[in-house]
This record gives sequence, structure tokens and C-alpha cells, in this order.
Amino acid sequence: MARRVIRETKEPYVMTPKEGSVRLCMCGLSKNQPFCDKSCRAVKDEEEGKVYEYDAEGSRKEIQP
Repeated sequence: MARRVIRETKEPYVMTPKEGSVRLCMCGLSKNQPFCDKSCRAVKDEEEGKVYEYDAEGSRKEIQP
């Protein structure tokens, strides 16, 4: 079952707890969920209004919503 992430931003969500920053994955591609592993770099050039699917190797294809 594929996951679909709906997000407002392509950047990870940054939380600042008392002992340091934590980055939460907002792109849905991190292999270290719920934390960001910088997989979001792959989504930087996505076009607005389009929906993409990524395979295990990180290859992207556009899908119809």
C-alpha cells in the first residue's frame, strides 16, 4: 500500500525541543520515519499542482490524483 503525503511545504518540519532541534519528515520519503533523512532533496523540483509517486530507488513518476 502506497502512502500519500499531503503537505504545504517541501521542507522538513523543524521542532526545537529543550535539548536541540529535531527535523520531522514532510515529504514521506525518509527511511527513518518520522525523522528527516534529507530524502526531501528529491522533491525540490516537483511542479506545483502535480502528484508524484516515488519507488524504493527514489525514481519519480507523475500520477493522476
